[in-house]
Amino acid sequence: MQVQERAEKIIQWLQARVEEAEARGLVVGLSGGIDSALTAALSKKVCPDSTFGVIMPCYSDPDDALDARLVAETLGIPAEKVVLDDIFALFVRTLTGESYDPDKKDLTIANIKPRLRMTTLYFFAARRKALVVGTSNKSEITAGYFTKYGDGGVDLLPIGNLVKTEVREMAKHLGVPDKIIQRRPTAGLWADQNDEMEMGVTYDELDRCILAGDCSPGARSIIEGLSRRSEHKKRMPLLPPF
Repeated sequence: MQVQERAEKIIQWLQARVEEAEARGLVVGLSGGIDSALTAALSKKVCPDSTFGVIMPCYSDPDDALDARLVAETLGIPAEKVVLDDIFALFVRTLTGESYDPDKKDLTIANIKPRLRMTTLYFFAARRKALVVGTSNKSEITAGYFTKYGDGGVDLLPIGNLVKTEVREMAKHLGVPDKIIQRRPTAGLWADQNDEMEMGVTYDELDRCILAGDCSPGARSIIEGLSRRSEHKKRMPLLPPF
């Protein structure tokens, strides 16, 4: 399927979901990365006058917010900046009794960031009678590279069937700035975080494995392990069979 045809199908699907929910718009978290930029571009096609972006720095690289603003301005999407530093630091101190240490790579602490962002997005969505549009792609979902009830807590996942390579192609097609397309993928949970280093495989390897099963035995083992350990993230809470 050509990129234009696939984009149109996603747009039509999004439109149907908005109408089905009788929603008045769409809310997208803008991180400055390519996934959120593409999601915003698709959302804008569906709700040209009622797509709303939220920029949520939380002990983040200042360049992230600048890139997020670039996306909003390029696409013509109104966006509000909500700085979460103080509430995050208070939350960490309340839970641990210690001040937040930005140099400490503690995932149990870092995952509070996307969960605060999820809460923020749903606040704006509720106020606007809108749906929260998630930004995870198929590569991330396969590897479980998202935070449960954080960036995984959304209403719709329009790019959830696109691997990272396809995300880049569609982002270029829909006019996402080259600066955003060329950015190094990072979840921004701590300074200098790198998606590929954390997962242990590159997105190119991950995409080839997903699309064609074409990857080294070592990469396949890593990907299968990531997928297996994150299975609980991809389903509703379990119910007893009685």
